[in-house]
Amino acid sequence: MNPTPPAPPAAPEDRVFLALLVAITLAFAWIIRPFFGAVLWAVILAIMFAPLYRRLLPPLRQRRTLAAIATVISVLVIVILPLTLVTTALVQEGAGLYQRIQSGELSPGRYFRQIVDALPAWVSNLLDRFELTSLAALQERVSAGLTRVVQWLATQALNIGQNTVAFLVSLFLALYLLFFLLRDGVELVRRIKAVVPLRPALQRDLAGRFTTVIRATVKGSLVVAIVQGAFGGLALWLLGIHAPVLWGVLMALLSLLPAVGTGLVWVPIAAYLLATGATWRGIGLVAYGLLVIGSVDNVLRPLLVGKDTRMPDYLVLLSTLGGLAVFGFNGFIIGPVIAAMFIAVWDIYAVARPAQPPG
Repeated sequence: MNPTPPAPPAAPEDRVFLALLVAITLAFAWIIRPFFGAVLWAVILAIMFAPLYRRLLPPLRQRRTLAAIATVISVLVIVILPLTLVTTALVQEGAGLYQRIQSGELSPGRYFRQIVDALPAWVSNLLDRFELTSLAALQERVSAGLTRVVQWLATQALNIGQNTVAFLVSLFLALYLLFFLLRDGVELVRRIKAVVPLRPALQRDLAGRFTTVIRATVKGSLVVAIVQGAFGGLALWLLGIHAPVLWGVLMALLSLLPAVGTGLVWVPIAAYLLATGATWRGIGLVAYGLLVIGSVDNVLRPLLVGKDTRMPDYLVLLSTLGGLAVFGFNGFIIGPVIAAMFIAVWDIYAVARPAQPPG
């Protein structure tokens, strides 16, 4: 039996065309790089709201344009309007907080010193035993650090207001792309599948995993973060803490980090309340933080995501921090998505590759 002859080498014009294809693709990616965030969130919103779009098609007699417009309007009401209201309040609180810090009315260092001065005698004696009662230098360092952190938070809130034009441009572009992704998404996916050099079964598996990962990441991280931030901000507002929206947004962001999460905000505030004589308010915040804010993740995440798509906490932490370091704000979605797809692709490979005979 004659062996199969080797495939003929690619013609020179094929290699030239392949090089041209790669070069043009990289050039296209480069020119849309400034709008990466808008494209990313348009894709995420299209995946999240595709079920709503499909439900609207029958009542609208399969008119894809009307269904896409109705879905975009729903996104505006459900997502954009609340986000705008929170952003407006955040900018106002950031401006007020910045002015209070600059004027000296608000001093995080002074609050820290009040906590230290209110320590019980046995704690002070314990610190004496370990020669840690020389707290002057420590207080200065912690006070300066707290002031810088709070000032940085206030500055970031102000920057959001100053970048309003850029935000509006990105928002318009994201909604514009969302309309076409909803209306023409099926055709776009078909064309992508036609050029991807993978067999159809593997394409379907990867596409299904990607959609599941996006929805699980958004619902399991973003929705839980929003709920925890909202509950935390509401508690601080009821307790009369200044800038509750700012602290609520910070708790929402920190809730993306497993283990530590929102406690990095409400625990120091509760400690300050307890140290300054507001005992019942402090106890109430501790109980609320443990029983309500802390339990949101354990209750909501399994309901929204389920157990199959949940990643280990250490992988969520690493991928979130890595995503933030590499991609900035958008990294809190990109990082976990890449990590989840990494696991999914290796799972598919483990199942799809032929079994190796034992050596």
